[in-house]
Amino acid sequence: MAATGKVYLIGAGPGAPDLITVRGARLLAQANVVLYDALVTPEMLELCPQAEKIAVGKRSGQRSTAQEVINRLLVECAHQHALVVRLKGGDPMLFGRADEELRALEEADIAVEIVPGITTALAAAAATKQPLTKRGVARSVAFFTSSTAPEQADLEGLPHTDTMVQYMGGREAIQTAERLLAQGRRADTPVVIIENCSRDNERITRITLAELAHGLDQAHGPVLVMIGEALRMRAHQPRG
Repeated sequence: MAATGKVYLIGAGPGAPDLITVRGARLLAQANVVLYDALVTPEMLELCPQAEKIAVGKRSGQRSTAQEVINRLLVECAHQHALVVRLKGGDPMLFGRADEELRALEEADIAVEIVPGITTALAAAAATKQPLTKRGVARSVAFFTSSTAPEQADLEGLPHTDTMVQYMGGREAIQTAERLLAQGRRADTPVVIIENCSRDNERITRITLAELAHGLDQAHGPVLVMIGEALRMRAHQPRG
């Protein structure tokens, strides 16, 4: 059998190039080839000028590379290069389709390692200065999306937790709010929407659950929706 290289699934973090881990940046600087997501910024790719770069972006509602094609590319690259990086926005183990890629690599008997990244929910909490937990108010947090497979939206089973963080939640804002209101959540429950978290064009919007039920403006980047009493602004907290 031909010698194979090693594949690293690396979390790029929420977007800002200085929020990737030191280990992730070091491996990028050593990589022979980098297969990167649509959410990876051009500034992040400047960390690997020596590498061949292959765009394998997947964005909701847009034309994107099929997962089966990405799996095949990873295996092919590992047979041609010593160090292959699969660079994913956020953390590869959270809504990053890591299971499919791990299965494909393991089936091909290719060595693989995970390098974690800062998931967007935690970066958003930092950007908005809103802890997701709060003593006496919120002791549970759920990260969720509206679907787990293509064309399989499911908002019936929303998590029952104190703080909820919906990834890719812009398009389903109305349905999410209506479902939560029907479950008995207060209409004035705080909601924080963050678009393009940690990037130069970051935008933060603060509304209520009742207002979320009217929908959101057209987004120009990834949107995260955070819901819960822990997000209520402090008495002397700056608005920004």
